[in-house]
Amino acid sequence: MVALASDGETRPPAAARRIVPLYRLAIISRLLLALAFIPTGLVKVLGQRFTVLGTDHPVGAFFEAMYQTGPYWNFLGWGQVVSGVLILIPVTSTLGAVMFFPIILNITVLTWAIQFQGTVYVTALMLLANAFLLCWDYDRWRSILFAPAHLPRPVAPPMPLLERAGYAIGGAAAMVIVFSSRGFASRPMAEVMFFVGVFAALLVLVGWVQAARRSPEPGIIP
Repeated sequence: MVALASDGETRPPAAARRIVPLYRLAIISRLLLALAFIPTGLVKVLGQRFTVLGTDHPVGAFFEAMYQTGPYWNFLGWGQVVSGVLILIPVTSTLGAVMFFPIILNITVLTWAIQFQGTVYVTALMLLANAFLLCWDYDRWRSILFAPAHLPRPVAPPMPLLERAGYAIGGAAAMVIVFSSRGFASRPMAEVMFFVGVFAALLVLVGWVQAARRSPEPGIIP
């Protein structure tokens, strides 16, 4: 089901949701953004330092000053954790993307301002992914704000079970790996999860092949 304009034509945002690669890109973007925010936010929630750089380095001095604020440091962490969790859950993904945007915009400007080396490009890509998700969910938040009676809720396309399992297993494995980089999981566990992630990627690829064979028009949701 897609939304129709007054002339009966499919409106651009709804039409984009019928493109399978874009649908998959939305899922992958949500997973990656959650991976980026939940572990790093948890560091702040638990009152731990974010970086090992010394205060003689501009980046280290900035994060040390933020760390010393105490409750504000925890508050930043909760914002990252909550938005990361919300963006993972389909029902709350729109709210998560809206909440995520001002946080990642602030982080992007900050990393460019203090010249945080390669991190500036990572945060810029995260901002771009978040902007894509806001565009992807355009019909959902527009229907809440402006015209709830005329814009039906988008329907997710059928997806092979192997592909769904691959996203779930791969996301969980990646989360453990990122947690290990923050000291929340052991290195041996992270090494095991790496191979689990490779297996999950193979499941996703097999799912893509299955979906392409079943679809009468590859790349388009009927």
